[in-house]
Amino acid sequence: MTDITAWLELGGVASGAGGLGYAKVRAPRVYWSLVGLPVTWGRFTWTYRDTMEVCGLTVQPSGFRAFVKRNLAHSEVRPAPPKVRRVRGTSTGLRATLRLPAGLEPSDLSAATERLRHAWGVHSVTVTETKPGYVELRMTGYDVLKRVRMPRTARPRDLIVPVAVREDGTVFERNYRQLPMALTLGANQSGKSMFQRNLVKGLAQLPVGLVGIDCKRGVEHSRYAPRLSALATDRASAGRLVDALVQEMEDRFDLLSLYGVSDLWELPDEVRPVPLIVLIDEVAELFLVTSKKEEADRDHTVMQLVRLAQMARAIGIYLEICGQRFGSDLGKGATALRAQLTGRVVHRVNDKQTAEMGLGDIAPDAVVSVTSIRADRPGVAVAGDASGYWSRIRTPEITPAEATSVCRQFAHMTPNLPFLEPFRPVARMVIPPMPAEPPLVEALPAGD
Repeated sequence: MTDITAWLELGGVASGAGGLGYAKVRAPRVYWSLVGLPVTWGRFTWTYRDTMEVCGLTVQPSGFRAFVKRNLAHSEVRPAPPKVRRVRGTSTGLRATLRLPAGLEPSDLSAATERLRHAWGVHSVTVTETKPGYVELRMTGYDVLKRVRMPRTARPRDLIVPVAVREDGTVFERNYRQLPMALTLGANQSGKSMFQRNLVKGLAQLPVGLVGIDCKRGVEHSRYAPRLSALATDRASAGRLVDALVQEMEDRFDLLSLYGVSDLWELPDEVRPVPLIVLIDEVAELFLVTSKKEEADRDHTVMQLVRLAQMARAIGIYLEICGQRFGSDLGKGATALRAQLTGRVVHRVNDKQTAEMGLGDIAPDAVVSVTSIRADRPGVAVAGDASGYWSRIRTPEITPAEATSVCRQFAHMTPNLPFLEPFRPVARMVIPPMPAEPPLVEALPAGD
């Protein structure tokens, strides 16, 4: 009986270890909650002071504190690390709120994140300033970007669209009230189109007008036709559409002046125009010309886009520009337009210069992170803004059929905008597969 009991206990232990090993690979969130979180929390608690001291993240205590410790408490005077105010676990990692002592700043901790990551055995460590004197250490227990799943609570709302997950487990949201104009860059097969699909899927559920400019004959945007208020599929129609948007911008400014306000959201609800999101795919096609006589039209269209990027935020017209490369080599106006695009998302690119075009002017430290994105991880990108803050993100995989289905489902929310009626797209007809042709020679019966 004793032998049987021992074998049962050994089998139970082996089954438990095997289950944890399976969970670590197939269900990392479960493994982290059961094993990783308690172990990391304990390691952080017991080694915090020594780790911060070794990493040079301590300061000498004040003279009074040193006097008290040396003469009254009769204890060793050691350098003081940031004080831990709060520690809490999450489903993806561990977060610690620290009070910085005089002499330390958030950049000191940011420079030591790699050393802290190895010291506490976590996948990544990021530092976020919460308020003056306080920072939050965000430790991620496993590779969140390996298999991306959006939280169920991530829903589009109030011109805020959740489109990706950050490497610290938080949701990356496209907030048009905070970052009205944005630029998305990426090479072929980098996940740029997947980012757009997630964006369109969220925008289709909001009370906004969607305007598409796709000079590749509409191969990307035409599938969203049921939800689009306008679509331009070549450079000529794109120029006319941009002119119509600029005229609408001027009319809306007249409306603001009439009511004595400076922003669309200060208008009464009954007269407030619907916000417009202008989605431009492969922006380089608007700049490239094949003959000298096309340059005047190109320059006019680009300057109109620059005007929209500079002034249209106040009247609720937002630009979402996408392309493989966007720099001064495209032609006149490219640099001026890029300077107005505050939000930046850069996927894997083919050269360092393209990464610098996207992030070099707002977050130079992020350029190295872009050039290290692996080709076998489509959808991984670096997102930044003019504040200098940046993070690695990844969009969940979504098929074109899913985005198209959402556009059809919410087609009734497409606003009626008379000035865009000449550009209203027609929903693309689905062509059924050709029936199989009958064989030219019938098979002979068996035995003949």
